Amino acid sequence: MNQKEIVEVLKKLALSAGERIMDIYDTDFDVDYKEDQSPLTMADRSANEVIVSALREAYPDYAILSEEEKDDKVRLNNDYCFIVDPLDGTKEFVKRNGQFTVNIALAYQGRPVVGVIYVPVTKDLYYATEDEGAYKLANGQNEAVRLNVSDKLNDLVWVGSKSHSGEKEQALIEAHSDIIAETISAGSSLKGCMVAEGRADVYYRFGLTCEWDTAAMQCIVEQAGAVFRQMDGSKMVYNRKNTLNEKGFFIVNRKENIWI
Repeated sequence: MNQKEIVEVLKKLALSAGERIMDIYDTDFDVDYKEDQSPLTMADRSANEVIVSALREAYPDYAILSEEEKDDKVRLNNDYCFIVDPLDGTKEFVKRNGQFTVNIALAYQGRPVVGVIYVPVTKDLYYATEDEGAYKLANGQNEAVRLNVSDKLNDLVWVGSKSHSGEKEQALIEAHSDIIAETISAGSSLKGCMVAEGRADVYYRFGLTCEWDTAAMQCIVEQAGAVFRQMDGSKMVYNRKNTLNEKGFFIVNRKENIWI
């Protein structure tokens, strides 16, 4: 496995998927709903086709787990698995607030070793490979900036979900109001990216997510120096039989800001 080669492929695929998403974003698109009542648009389907078809051609021996594909459990026998959310934050896409992303990761033996997140509206591209650090290409530029979390223990910025915040998150904010200076909300995997680049310091998510929501984000935040754990303190592993992240998770800039 050549991680440097793979991250370059995933970056290009994320950009291509983002272009397809933006083509639809500017139209009067229809919104369907899945069984769990989460929204689904042509942008989800189209971006998925761009990414998955290219991955299958380039890496036929690797498994793929995508939110918009039927889950083939044969993947469980493969050490390598691409984990794809072609449009993370469909609710934000439908609201047209710009806070949605393309997430592509590669997991090796359960670890996310390559992660790419692209923000189509701002053209910001975040990416990381294991042991090589995390980087950002801002606004379509070619010069990458290395990402590092903040070292703050006070005057913290809490970032939370725009569409999924709950009572447990609110209780944690209130319990640490003496060291939280600001609370902000953002959609999709943008929250993790904000911690990775030091624009936020803590992100706790008690609600349910899935592997494709967190895999690319975990790689990026960990390579930027953050702590990413499930709520019971255990490590998140990927390419599991049950793709639901049932325990919740947190991302913090320093271990001192682990509050559970």
